[in-house]
Amino acid sequence: MFRILKKEGNAKRGEFTTVHGIINTPVFMNVGTVAAIKGAVSTEDLEQIRTQVELSNTYHLHVRPGEQIIKQLGGLHKFMSWDRPILTDSGGFQVFSLAKLRRIKEEGVYFNSHIDGRKIFMGPEQSMQIQSALASTIAMAFDECPSSLAERSYVQASVERTTRWLERCKAEMTRLNGLEDTINKNQLLFGINQGAVFADIRIEHAKQIAQLSLDGYAIGGLAVGESHEEMYYIIEETVPHLPEDKPVYLMGVGTPANILEGVERGIDFFDCVYPSRNGRHGHLYTNHGKINLFNAKYELDERPIEEGCNCPACRRYSRAYIRHLLKAKEMLGMRLCVLHNLYFYNTMMEEIRDALDKGEFAAYKKRKLEGMMQGTE
Repeated sequence: MFRILKKEGNAKRGEFTTVHGIINTPVFMNVGTVAAIKGAVSTEDLEQIRTQVELSNTYHLHVRPGEQIIKQLGGLHKFMSWDRPILTDSGGFQVFSLAKLRRIKEEGVYFNSHIDGRKIFMGPEQSMQIQSALASTIAMAFDECPSSLAERSYVQASVERTTRWLERCKAEMTRLNGLEDTINKNQLLFGINQGAVFADIRIEHAKQIAQLSLDGYAIGGLAVGESHEEMYYIIEETVPHLPEDKPVYLMGVGTPANILEGVERGIDFFDCVYPSRNGRHGHLYTNHGKINLFNAKYELDERPIEEGCNCPACRRYSRAYIRHLLKAKEMLGMRLCVLHNLYFYNTMMEEIRDALDKGEFAAYKKRKLEGMMQGTE
């Protein structure tokens, strides 16, 4: 399923074949938590900005509208009218982010819904069942994401439980893919490496889960409070112990600089809410640094967000107009900014793949970082 086409140091250029199409890697997945990108971005928009993979959230779709409704409507692809790959995360991150609303046990996690407070239980089997009903292309294993500040003893126990949960996920996924009423009988399963900032725990966990012959592997629990230097060190230490013939996904990361550093260290898949979240607040990525359209100096600026950019916003609208929309709280302003940022990320990934094809990634990375380091306006 995963074919490495070119290598430059530890950086990889590959193709990952799925039932919903080939994913060219390295790839940035566009985050549509509840089966939609925040900012009024449509499926047609995603196609136009050359999105390869859409990512949705298992926990949020379980809470609303419910996976059985989506299954009755033909699965997530049909529900959101998207025929390219979809990755669903497992709900495990909510174990971390909803710390005040949950209790972790060996069997799974007891939640209170962040919407209405109702009690929810989710364990490995339940997460796989929900993701099977959603019929995503790639399902993520259910795990716990311990805080990067957690004590070593807690992290060790958490990782051991995550390994046991992963074995249960794999068994349940195999069972579900064999059922007659399963929509996507070729659903893939990625396991997740954890261990906070303890390199030895990370390495041992990577070795353990590598033996399970999964479809791909993720590094989770980073970009949750540790420094960039700690994150890069953990990636460098962990990646060599994961199977080279399987894609590696760095979860929830990150900035354009984080992605370039991740690619250099052997990462194939990325996702992050930064481009859409920042876009909704008028913070825009360009090859010459970030700009904040709320700044008064853009009030009469007739230029596009970035000269030469071919995104839907830059092809037609000025900074002055988009700034006006944002100030007036018109949704179109947010939409155009989100489209620009996602286009910037997707285009950067195309540039990375092209540079790897040509054996010029190191030079490209240096040039890209130098340009973006010009600062925020």
